[in-house]
Amino acid sequence: MFGIGYYKGQPTDYVLLYQAGRVVASGAGLAFFYLRYRSQIVAVPTQSLDASFVFNEVSRDYQDITIQGQLTYRIRDPQQAAGLLNYRINPTTGTYVSDDPDKLAGRVSNLVQIETRAEVAARSLPDVLREATALAASVAERLRAGPRLGELGVELLAISFLSVRPTPEVGKAMEAEFREALLRKADIAVYARRAAAIDEERTIKEKELASDVALEEQRKQLIILKGANAIQDAEQRAKAAEIDAQAQARASELQLAVFRGVEPRVLVAHALRELGQRAGQIGNLTITTELLASLLATPRAE
Repeated sequence: MFGIGYYKGQPTDYVLLYQAGRVVASGAGLAFFYLRYRSQIVAVPTQSLDASFVFNEVSRDYQDITIQGQLTYRIRDPQQAAGLLNYRINPTTGTYVSDDPDKLAGRVSNLVQIETRAEVAARSLPDVLREATALAASVAERLRAGPRLGELGVELLAISFLSVRPTPEVGKAMEAEFREALLRKADIAVYARRAAAIDEERTIKEKELASDVALEEQRKQLIILKGANAIQDAEQRAKAAEIDAQAQARASELQLAVFRGVEPRVLVAHALRELGQRAGQIGNLTITTELLASLLATPRAE
């Protein structure tokens, strides 16, 4: 109405109001009335922005690598960014009148790629694959230390490498090598278990053999002890029998000593008399004629 408009900026936009080619108002989230025919409104976003990228680089050992990642940045100096790119908006629709705002992400990505290329070229393929996180941190540090982001009025917040891959052929070869290494480790573990089992079995057999040897030694000692006891018992019995026989012989000798000097016929008669007294204990007795003749014979006179 009457060529006057009203604009209310977003809290995350740094707004610049140009009239006659001069900045007459600037600030975050400004709201103001303006003359449509002589005013231009520039809105520079100051919130953090994300950009994805995919780089194809070559490692120190001349291997192709594809790096996919994401960077996060924000415009730290809106006035400087507005001087490099066209952030003018249509105040009615709130859209940019050019595609310059989309170019900033590409410029920041290009700077990231330049530093990434330098880092990748200094590393071998295995190092790049193994040190992806450290590589991203190194790229971010190089960018923050350099002047190029400041020239764009941009502050780098973070860089992340989400995927680092070699070519499919090299990847398969590395997978095969890694798989073989794992299989070798598995084989070594199996062999170690088998060796441990064999050692354990040998130890058990040695213990069993030692136990059998000890048992046989005990049996041997027992047999020797039994033999010694049997010999000792036999010797004691023999000695006792000898002593008993000697005692009986001595007793018989003493019993017969009373018959010394007695005539044989008298001795025979005495013997027959003893037999007669024990007739109940004798089952059968034979007296020969020779024995009777010897008893009846008269001794010769000398």
